[in-house]
Amino acid sequence: MKKSKIIPIKTERPKLECINIPAAKPEPPKLGRVCFEFVKPGAKRVCVAGSFNDWKPDLSPLKPQENGRWVADLTIKPGRYEYLFVVDGQWMPDPNAKETVENPFGGRNSIVGV
Repeated sequence: MKKSKIIPIKTERPKLECINIPAAKPEPPKLGRVCFEFVKPGAKRVCVAGSFNDWKPDLSPLKPQENGRWVADLTIKPGRYEYLFVVDGQWMPDPNAKETVENPFGGRNSIVGV
């Protein structure tokens, strides 16, 4: 029987070049402004609570104006949100809202789009 020869095979690793690719900078979320207005002469405190602020009225108080008018300009991310006004502790829909939806408590939530 013939003895076989082992012939080494030369292999070279391909040369890898590192290139620096700048990371894409995330764009800041676009924000929209919404003006909430509620009229209630004699009200002591008016806030707005909704899905845009985790239903926390203290995060979005309205400022009193003349003639029982209350206003707040909020900056929120684009989307469709449900909300209610909280007037002296009482939750109520926006009487000027163009759209409302039924809520789980048997009432109606107002809708705003940004």
